[in-house]
Amino acid sequence: MIVCVALFELQIEYAQSLKDKRAVVKSLRDRLQHTFHCSANEVALHDVHERARMAVSFIADRTDSADSLLDKIQQYVEGHSNAVLAGWTSEKLHFDEDADL
Repeated sequence: MIVCVALFELQIEYAQSLKDKRAVVKSLRDRLQHTFHCSANEVALHDVHERARMAVSFIADRTDSADSLLDKIQQYVEGHSNAVLAGWTSEKLHFDEDADL
């Protein structure tokens, strides 16, 4: 089992207020959750109206499927949001399915 977490740093150039920012973040969060069946939420920079940091997480059964889904999510964020992707990072945590509990 692989737990994947990705952080996306977004630049929302036209946002003049936190309300403008929240509209972009909420829309992207909802579309990511619906499209990829993952968890997504804003995790930092809550009081900065031109930037947002979003986290996305999901569980995969294989490394190749985790990598593929991470790539699809990154491409989606780049192409389907009203924000510019300023940077992103990801981490995969591997858990041994044969571990004694």
